[in-house]
Formats: sequence, structure tokens, C-alpha cells
Amino acid sequence: MSPDPDTIRARNAAALAGSGVRAGHSVHANLPSASLVEHAIRRGEGRLSADGALIVRTGIHTGRSVEDKFVVDEPGTTGDVWWGNINHRLSSENFNLLKGRVQAYLQGQELFVQDLYAGADPARRVRVRVVSTGAWQALFARNIFIRPAPEELADFQPDYVMLHAPHFHAQPQIDGTRSYTTIALSFAQKMIVIAGTQYAGEVKKSIFTVMNWLLPPAGVLPIHCSANIGRAGDVALFFGLSGTGKTTLSSDPERPLIGDDEHGWGPDGVFNFEGGCYAKVINLSQEAEPEIWAASHRFGTVLENVVADAAGRLDLTDKTYTENTRACYPVEFIPNAVPSGRGGQPKNVVMLTADAFGVLPPIARLTPAQAMYHFLSGYTAKVAGTEKGLGAEPQATFSTCFGAPFLPRRPEVYGHMLADLIAKQGADCWLVNTGWSGGAYGVGRRMSIKHTRALLHAALDGSLARVEYRREPFFGLSIPAAVPGVPSEVLDPRQSWADKAAYDTAARDLVARFEKNFASFSAYVGEDVRAVALKAA
Repeated sequence: MSPDPDTIRARNAAALAGSGVRAGHSVHANLPSASLVEHAIRRGEGRLSADGALIVRTGIHTGRSVEDKFVVDEPGTTGDVWWGNINHRLSSENFNLLKGRVQAYLQGQELFVQDLYAGADPARRVRVRVVSTGAWQALFARNIFIRPAPEELADFQPDYVMLHAPHFHAQPQIDGTRSYTTIALSFAQKMIVIAGTQYAGEVKKSIFTVMNWLLPPAGVLPIHCSANIGRAGDVALFFGLSGTGKTTLSSDPERPLIGDDEHGWGPDGVFNFEGGCYAKVINLSQEAEPEIWAASHRFGTVLENVVADAAGRLDLTDKTYTENTRACYPVEFIPNAVPSGRGGQPKNVVMLTADAFGVLPPIARLTPAQAMYHFLSGYTAKVAGTEKGLGAEPQATFSTCFGAPFLPRRPEVYGHMLADLIAKQGADCWLVNTGWSGGAYGVGRRMSIKHTRALLHAALDGSLARVEYRREPFFGLSIPAAVPGVPSEVLDPRQSWADKAAYDTAARDLVARFEKNFASFSAYVGEDVRAVALKAA
């Protein structure tokens, strides 16, 4: 017997509690993945691949809309927010107008609600309620966050509510926004409004921003990194911007995966914020990355902007819609994932960069001061073809803490916490260049993944800490003199260039770029970190 209308209304009202949205009859609360896929197909939101993954398009937005991210300017939080190009101000009045208009828009629509956790550590967990008009976005949220046990849903009370209205257009003249696309966070009201973008990465990163806000006062460092753990219990962290190999290098059959993107590091060790992975899949190779490839070819996975033929066969090399093609799947789709999402104190901290100028060595051991310097710098380099508008020359990119768009507090807050944790736990720190060797992009060649993996294995098993090092002159980095399986000319970037004078010129230029970028942080760090910004000889 079907429930009576009053029972349905009561259930729907409970599912929408805290959202400010009046319940109608079409509220689907906490549906399992198979049901969400069924609804997505029924509604024409996507189609199935030959292997059963859900293929969707995100329309005009194929990545995050950074300029449309707002933080509400509220009396209790305004003094702690890092205002500027990352966190744009939105008045409380404008936010309330926007929120009210989105709530009115959602009323009476078919809605999909997911109650989820962010944070594998129960003591640091944040309860999130996602209210969306999209079945596939609800499936994305269910995949990427931590799913409560059924008995935990009965009395679920959200800490934060997300109103997700991808087809609602904000009006700048009314809402005080920049465009019709808006991602607005109110830390006082504990509410997030996402409008005008179907790209689901906004859902993921809005909650990461919340974690970056909440955890530092509690003594936990939120970090944009992947993490894995060795058989001996040794944890390794992998920082890196998109395209540096963070997901690839942390997916190691010999080291179970804690998580691929967002973690907290505190007194009790490391814990994953998420229950899923969001892997970039352009040019994904079954041979090089078998675990990610397999996870991208199964039922329950969401594929964003991936091209498939009429039979649903995927072409992961096709960039028709975007270079930023993605697969979102539960972390348990990776065979050697850590079920708890938790690990002990890190033994190794790895900072990845894809240096397209060909200047940085494939691996260097960092002092604590150098680690803070490179953490605050957050350097990589982009090349033509990875983003619209890039010319033939590489473009240096600095994203502080390897995640500037997600930092609601000033970068030094996170930098000092990292330095303190490294000092307290005695972790070894490494800078790894997965970019170019023997010349800049267009002249040199991409670092061999075989060499990179050999260097990482030596770093993680402790053998690299015992070899002889020499100091390179431009950044003051300590480079190993010899590593089994890696040619000596690869270890020393200058020796890999045929034109040594050209290398010196490129190195001085990159040092100058670092120094210019670091100028905004120098007043907030100690003399040891400022001294890292060496002048070229």
C-alpha cells in the first residue's frame, strides 16, 4: 500500500529541514545510486556508457567558475576571511535575496536530496545536506562524499545545507553577483547556494572550502592533497595542482589509497574528507593507470564531458567538449583503498610540480623552511592546449597552498600549521618535478613516469634519505647525486640541457617569477623562509 499524502508530505518536509524549501510531492531523499541513475536516464540528464557508467554534459561550464565565488560578509566572520580575488564579498542583504529567490524556485520542483558526511574522522565530521534539481548531481554528491549508514539517516541533522540549482540564473542587478552563475557561502547561516552552473566540481569544492574554514581553529590542517599508506603504516601526502600527477602517483598497487584529493592532518594523523574520487581522465591509459581506468568503466560512476560513440564506447582521448574530462566514483571502486579513510602521521610530504620551463630537478629534498616556501608558492606551469587562451610559451601558475581557490582564510594560517606539523612529526619533504627535462616545453621532453616512480619509491622507502646530496645554485635545492635506475644527467636538470647558458637564463627567470609571487607572503613568515627566495648568482 502506498503511503497516504500526509505521510508523504511529512517525509518530504523532514528531508528538506533546514533548507527553507517547502516540501512538495516530488522529493527523492537519500536514493541509492541505481535509483539515481534510473532517474537521470528518465529525465534525459545523461546516457549509459557501454560499461554502465553515466555520461553527462555540463554545458557551458566545464570547470569551476572562480570569479563567481562569493563569501557572505558577516560581522562574526569578516575579520578572518581572506578577501580579494579568491573570496569576493557578498552582502548579507544580497545573499538573503538570492537565497530566497532560489528557495522559491526550488519549491514544487522534483528534488533530489542527499544527506552525507565530509570527514572520515567522526570527531571532525561535518554533516551536509545537498538539495538539487538534478539526479546526476545528487549521484555525484553521493559518490564524492561519505555515505552514512542507514541507521544514521533517521535523525540526521545537517550542519551545512547546499541549495543546488544549476539551471537557475542569478540576476546581478538584484543579487549583487557578477553574472548569472553564483557560488555563495554563508558561514553564519551555514548555507551554500550554487546557481547557474551544472559543473559538479562546484559541489565538491564548496564543501572543501567549508572544511578549510572550520578545521584550523580546531587544530587540524585542511590540505589539498592525495594520501596513501605503506604496508608498514607509513603515510605519504602528495600535493599538486591539476596535471602534476597527484592522482596518478598516489594510486599505487603497493600502497593502499587513503584518498585522492582532500584531507585533514591533525594530532591523530591524516583523514580523508571524502568518500570518493574525482579523477581527470583525458588520455587515461589502462596500462599506466589500471585502477582509475577500471573505476571509470563501471556502473555507478559519473563521467563528465567524456565522449562516447553511439554504442557507448568511450574515447578518453577526445577533447571535443573540454580537456577537463572527469570521472567521479566511490573510493571503494579502487581495489586497495583504505576503508576507514584514515591513517597515522605522515612520514613523507611530496610537493608535485609540472615545470614546463625544464628548470626544476626531478626530485629534491626540502628543508622545513623550503617546504613552507614551496607550499605557499604552489607552483606549476601550464602549456598550450591545456587551457583556452594559452600561447605557445609555458605559463607559470602559482596557487598558494596548492589550492588558493578554496582558502577562506589567509594562506599563512595554513602555511604555519604545515610547518609546525612537519617539525613536530619529523616528516621528510620532497619537491618532485613531473614536467620537462632537457629544455622547456617544445624543446625538452616530459619526465619519464618510470623515473618519477623510481624516485618516489626510493623516497618513500627511506633509501633516498641516505644518499649523497649536492646543492643546486638557483633555488638552493638538495639534489641526490645518484639513484639506482635513474640516469645521472636526469637528476641534475642543468646537465640535461645541451645549452647550459640557456638553462641558466631560464633558471634565473623562474627564480624571479617565484620571488615576485612570494612578495605578498614575505611579511607573514620568518627569516628562514624569506631566505629561501634566493637570488640567482
